[in-house]
Amino acid sequence: MTSVADRLAQKTSRKTASKQVRLRLVHIDYWSVVKLALLLAGCALIIGLVVTLLLWLLLEQTGVINSVNQLLNDVTGNKGGADAVTIDKFINLPQLLMFAGGVGLLNFIVYPALAAVCAFLYNLTVRVTGGIVFGYTNG
Repeated sequence: MTSVADRLAQKTSRKTASKQVRLRLVHIDYWSVVKLALLLAGCALIIGLVVTLLLWLLLEQTGVINSVNQLLNDVTGNKGGADAVTIDKFINLPQLLMFAGGVGLLNFIVYPALAAVCAFLYNLTVRVTGGIVFGYTNG
C-alpha cells in the first residue's frame, strides 16, 4: 500500500500540458471604473495631506524656513523686531494643509469623472478596434 504522500508526489512529478488562453477585453463597466477611481482619489487625498505635513515639518526642523526668513529680512533691509518679514505672514501649516485638502477634494470629483469618460471612449473604440487581447499561459 502506498501512502497519500506517495500518491501526491507521483501526481506532481507529471508534467502538465501548457495551455494558452486568449481573452479579449470588449467592455469596461462604468460603475466599476468610478468606484476604483474614487478609491484611488481617496488614497491620493490622504497621501497628499501626509506628504504636505511631513515636508513642512522637515523644512522647519532642518532650518530652511529660518534661513528663508533671514534672507527675506536681508533683502528688505529689516533688522528684525515687530516689522520683520517672515514666511508665516504669507503661509503657515494650517493654510497649507487646507490648500492640499482642497486640491485633494477637487481631485476626488475630477478623477472619477475622467475615468468614466475614458471608459466610455474605450467602449466606443472597441467597436472599431475589437478590443485588447490578453494571452495567458498555464505552466
